[in-house]
Amino acid sequence: MMYLIIILFISIAVYFLITSQPAFGAEPTGKRLEKMKKSKHYKESQFHNLSHTPSIAEGYSMPKVLYDFFLAKKDPLLKPLKNIPSVHTDLKNISKDQDVFIWLGHSSYYIQTDGVSFLIDPVLSSYGSPFKYFNKAFAGSDIFKPEDIPNIDYLVITHDHYDHLDYPTVKAIRNRVGTVILPLGVGAHFEKWGYSESQLIEEEWGSTSDLKNQIKIIYTPARHFSGRKVKRNGTLWTSYVLETPTKKIFLGGDSGYDSHFKMIGEKYGPFDYAIMENGQYNEAWKYIHALPEDVVQASIDINARNIIPVHSSKFALALHPWNEPLKKITSLSKGKNLHILTPMIGEQVNLNHSDNQFRLWWDD
Repeated sequence: MMYLIIILFISIAVYFLITSQPAFGAEPTGKRLEKMKKSKHYKESQFHNLSHTPSIAEGYSMPKVLYDFFLAKKDPLLKPLKNIPSVHTDLKNISKDQDVFIWLGHSSYYIQTDGVSFLIDPVLSSYGSPFKYFNKAFAGSDIFKPEDIPNIDYLVITHDHYDHLDYPTVKAIRNRVGTVILPLGVGAHFEKWGYSESQLIEEEWGSTSDLKNQIKIIYTPARHFSGRKVKRNGTLWTSYVLETPTKKIFLGGDSGYDSHFKMIGEKYGPFDYAIMENGQYNEAWKYIHALPEDVVQASIDINARNIIPVHSSKFALALHPWNEPLKKITSLSKGKNLHILTPMIGEQVNLNHSDNQFRLWWDD
């Protein structure tokens, strides 16, 4: 019994030692926590989705999921056999009068529109985890580094998972960021990392914030979860509606399929563009990461003219072939009146042109 107590004590001590490192962020406290408690989505010390959302889908179990991940034979194309095709666009020299979207890999992207710049979920490290030895980026997919980022009007964060909120990146670009837009609770991480409270716009679903140049951003629901440690859902996750004088853009964030997509489409659509998370999925966790067929239906529900799929082609966080998400979304969307835009990492999408076309680079 004494040995078990000692082992337990050592394990707890090691856990707290590891999670005290800056990359793990901070827990919400004080007035931030009090604001969270006033949210109708915050109950029993955690945030909740609009619908009941099991972590594991029916017919699956955690032992089965763990076995498939760590012991079962992997698909030979889980990771690409050669470098991911990409283009290194000079972000710092894009004229302010250009309206562009540039994918930076996985769920990181740069938007400039109506003279205002936005950087969404930047993960510009060569790994998507708290440790540099895990979830390494595919060769060719990590061509953008923190030093490539220009001065940013708005840094936008959808939730605090490591493949969307990267400590080394946001720390490195801190002096080039004007304002940070993030969901309830996530500001605790940023304040620990040196950002000031006055830089943060931290709200919940249904909130609207007025930005520069008559632009506004609306917090809208997503079906997901959060957490950088063992405890889950201590901060909120979100999607966004970005409304400018010239266009409407939906920023999807991670989400399983649910009725919120149709609600957003009916209330805020139609959209000129929707950036939809499409990748790192599995039937076992379809309620928190949409399958490609669900992404197609969500794209229809959201009422968008142009769909830009992200959340693929940089990290192997699921068990599907690396290029399957793009193959499936382009195939399943045929005949659905959807315009799927598939730029390479770094390739510019002109947001003022309706005829953007891109090659099937993942088949090279």
